Amino acid sequence: MTTTPFQNASAWIDAENAQDPNHEIYQSKTHPKELLYSNRMYQRLMDFHPNASEAVQIASKAQHICRWKIARESYPMDRVGYLKWREDLKKFHAKTTAVILTKAGYKEEFIARVSFLIEKKLLKKDEETQLLEDVICLVFLEYYLDPFVHKHDREKMKNIILKTWNKMSEIGHQEALKINFSPENLELIKEALGL
Repeated sequence: MTTTPFQNASAWIDAENAQDPNHEIYQSKTHPKELLYSNRMYQRLMDFHPNASEAVQIASKAQHICRWKIARESYPMDRVGYLKWREDLKKFHAKTTAVILTKAGYKEEFIARVSFLIEKKLLKKDEETQLLEDVICLVFLEYYLDPFVHKHDREKMKNIILKTWNKMSEIGHQEALKINFSPENLELIKEALGL
């Protein structure tokens, strides 16, 4: 049975992320952290926008590919260091994915488009970049907000929620409000957004 370039690329992205030495326990099972994130991104994209293009689908899966290879600690632990780390990560994720897509037989134009999306270029202006950003924010709010709440004080959390909200589209906002938040977190979100 022949496999499509998309199936091959997906399998290879999963294989890379499965090597993550960091693990997360979810539903009583241990998962490689970035593989779990990648699956959550793809699933959320398909639930939110089932007609998403192949480029967005791949970008959603590869959003954090091999993220553990560039440690936050290898940059200065200040705002400038954080922004530089984030910028370098985007380029690294795009390059790592481009190698896989070349191997899968995709054309240069398609690979450039996926890189464009992973690097989140023209946010708010490019529809697909915005779609990907909405999915990133939805996945954060659904799965990663709660651990953040336990690490940071209320004011910092309100700031994080507001920044997340401001990156999203109106449709993204509507989708976010359907998430099954804990009563405490819902209260925090409403407070942050002045609802």
